[in-house]
Amino acid sequence: MTQRKKVLIVDDEPAIRDSLRLLLKANFDVETADDGEQALATVDSTEPDLILLDVHLPSIDGIDVLKAIRQRGLMMPVVMLTGAGTVQTAVEAMKVGAADFLNKPFDITALTELIFKLLDKEPSSVQVPSRTSSEPQQSKEDPVIVGRSRLIEDVLKTIDQVAPKDTTVLITGESGTGKELIARRLHEKSRRHGKPFIAINCAAIPETLIESELFGHEKGAFTNAYETRVGQIELADGGTLFLDEIGELGLAMQVKLLRFLQEREFVRVGRSKPISVDVRIICATNRQLEQMVQEKKFRQDLYYRINVIGIHAPALRERYEDIPLLLEHFQKKFATAYDGRNLQFTKEALDELTSYQWSGNIRELENFVESMLALAPVDEIAPKDLPAKIFERVAAGGAQGSPFIGSLKFDDAERQFESEMIIKALKRTNFVQTRAAELLGISRRILKYKMDKLGITDKLESLQNVEQ
Repeated sequence: MTQRKKVLIVDDEPAIRDSLRLLLKANFDVETADDGEQALATVDSTEPDLILLDVHLPSIDGIDVLKAIRQRGLMMPVVMLTGAGTVQTAVEAMKVGAADFLNKPFDITALTELIFKLLDKEPSSVQVPSRTSSEPQQSKEDPVIVGRSRLIEDVLKTIDQVAPKDTTVLITGESGTGKELIARRLHEKSRRHGKPFIAINCAAIPETLIESELFGHEKGAFTNAYETRVGQIELADGGTLFLDEIGELGLAMQVKLLRFLQEREFVRVGRSKPISVDVRIICATNRQLEQMVQEKKFRQDLYYRINVIGIHAPALRERYEDIPLLLEHFQKKFATAYDGRNLQFTKEALDELTSYQWSGNIRELENFVESMLALAPVDEIAPKDLPAKIFERVAAGGAQGSPFIGSLKFDDAERQFESEMIIKALKRTNFVQTRAAELLGISRRILKYKMDKLGITDKLESLQNVEQ
């Protein structure tokens, strides 16, 4: 039996320690510490295989804890967990031996994948990143894009052609189609593969904070700017900056981003001297930027600047023949968490799955596989074992048993479904858009965009007919 890996969580916030322990205890032996001294004592006594280390700790700072660990000759991977305003410190941590860092609040899926990836390596193979060295660092394993369909083969060919160049790339496609995965593969196959890959979701950052997030700020530049903060663009120096959901940027920020793309230099908030960086830009969006240009919501000059090379991430319904491969891939991904369970889908079950619309695309399929591994009572999955939604959605689409659906019919069905979801959320929250957005799991900005697109207002009279 393979010995379980040991993970040490070091954080002075009990909520973070407890949530991480719950997340990891199914797969690892987990120890926790709430300050630097306790962390070093635990390292000496248990010598964990991986450490999640907060930057700001009582008694001994996280950076000093990391230095002490390396001075002991211990080279287990250490992932720094950084809060607001600590990015510059995280860069320092990378220089003294951190394997990676994540900003709080961090994405649970990204953290889990990072832990598994780091623990797959032998301790001696963990590289100490250096932002000043010109030598390329050891490349991580290429991000896996699963599929053999013609559409995916075309995407992979384009990636191979474009990756070696520094050309700016715009990746388009619906949510959940793997746009960030394409961006990561472009980075890993480029000459920048040993340098940072920094991903920013433009829709997840309030418009008032996006400039500081990208460009950084000087100490005292505004209220609560207690220290100088290095922006994400500067962190990506030498590597790749991925701007996801770029269509959510406001016009004022678009102007500043355009200037950076033209000059390859920027000015921190509160600073007058420009800073030059060498960064490749990859952007992504699920919106129709050409239409936004016509509507004066997106600058035409910025659109042409970012759309030098376009790559379209196809929707899952457009490459239904890849579904069996993706089912197998996600089962392998979750195998450890579910005791190596291996589900077998009958031909009839596969027919139903390839007929389903997968409006959430690959992300929805991944969640489906994990839920089946957790809940399915048998390993051979027949149609009767599939969730009811598989059949409800197919019936609603009017094309049961066939993966070929006219684009107009699907667009109408998708529009109707989105309208119904938004209307119900608005009514349940008494038309308070912020609360409705929280109920739907999206930002208020995206909710407002979808309402405008679908012709939905917050007036009760206008919703009565739409809901029927």
